[in-house]
Amino acid sequence: MSGQRKCPDCSSSEIVEDAHYAQNQLVCADCGFILTEGLLTTTFQDEERLQEVTYSRSTGQNEQLSRCKLRGIKRVQDLCKVLSLPAVFEDTALSYFQRAIEHPSFHLVSLEKKEILVGCCVFVTCRQHNWPLTMGTICSLLYADKELFASVYLCVLKELELDVPALSLTDLVKTHLNSFKLFQSSASVPAKCAEDKEKMVARTIQIVELASETWLVTGRHPIPIITAAAYLAWQSLQPVGRLTCTFPRFCKLAGTDLPPPAHLRLKELNDILLRMASQLAWLRVLNVDKKTVVKHIGDLLQHRHFLLRSSFSTGDTEDQSATAAGNGSESSPQAAGCLAQAEGCQPGGKQKCSSVRRPLLPPCLINPRKRLRTAALSPSDQAITGDEAISDSEIEQYLRSQEEMLEFRKAQAWH
Repeated sequence: MSGQRKCPDCSSSEIVEDAHYAQNQLVCADCGFILTEGLLTTTFQDEERLQEVTYSRSTGQNEQLSRCKLRGIKRVQDLCKVLSLPAVFEDTALSYFQRAIEHPSFHLVSLEKKEILVGCCVFVTCRQHNWPLTMGTICSLLYADKELFASVYLCVLKELELDVPALSLTDLVKTHLNSFKLFQSSASVPAKCAEDKEKMVARTIQIVELASETWLVTGRHPIPIITAAAYLAWQSLQPVGRLTCTFPRFCKLAGTDLPPPAHLRLKELNDILLRMASQLAWLRVLNVDKKTVVKHIGDLLQHRHFLLRSSFSTGDTEDQSATAAGNGSESSPQAAGCLAQAEGCQPGGKQKCSSVRRPLLPPCLINPRKRLRTAALSPSDQAITGDEAISDSEIEQYLRSQEEMLEFRKAQAWH
């Protein structure tokens, strides 16, 4: 090759011809810079019209996928096979993964987040097709942190502009209980602890619906509530041999984790059940507590709509009670007895009011969080308005002297 041409990149004159895909190209022998590129005909349409396209614009440049993308595609396919998802789900999840891996937001993320990205694409696909799948199931299969998975999941929804419908609570109950190991006796599950799956799912759904009607679900993570409801449902189906089983032992038998807030959700459910039990005539003579109320869950759920109206007050009931209390001197003993029954007490002065009717409100309004009290300002501090004049001595504290300015300049010279 003539030595007159020089490489524009390294200024070398070692320019040689190199045949690439049967097309001649001028290449710098020192740095490999391509001075002129050969022409290729890649499609049947181009050949028919006798149009030549360069290699960089042809499909040949994109024929080989990167190792990261190939690994991700394989992981999506394996995850779909483990979950026994239909082929349509797999195709949708693969398309989401290819869109996400090519998005600039996921180019410089860690390998852990790219692994989670695979699970997010499968999780989004299942949610869009109304396939009951929990985030905990995906995290357990990928050995991923739930908080990190949630952050990547929200980022995928935002960057890809995906719309995911909310999963119904009933489907979530069925999905969560499918992972329980209580539906057949084994070496780790005694025969008295095994339970029929359909009965337990139906009872758990009823308890969760009761929790939803009493504001226990709103704004909270559903898994602790479902776990607490499943524990109560399991005990209520055979209370004789299961009342002594504790909540942690139940979760160990079921092979599921015990979420930290589940104890609080269980306490709230027991409080609701006790209030409802106080309205049943045949339960007033019994000393029903949070342990024995499980025996009567079937009756409470059967009449739950009436018992909820009787256990909790409304605005009209509050006004009527206040009016009756204000006119106590003019009211008859029958009216006093009706007022006592409305408040959950029996007529007579010796009984204690164990269940005063309260309004049906969310727990955050009934038991608000304690706020830090700010210290009271002293009279001298209250007198400060911010418009006071600043004295000259205070202004001089913020002005630098000549020595300070010199030392500051010397310190700046070292930077």
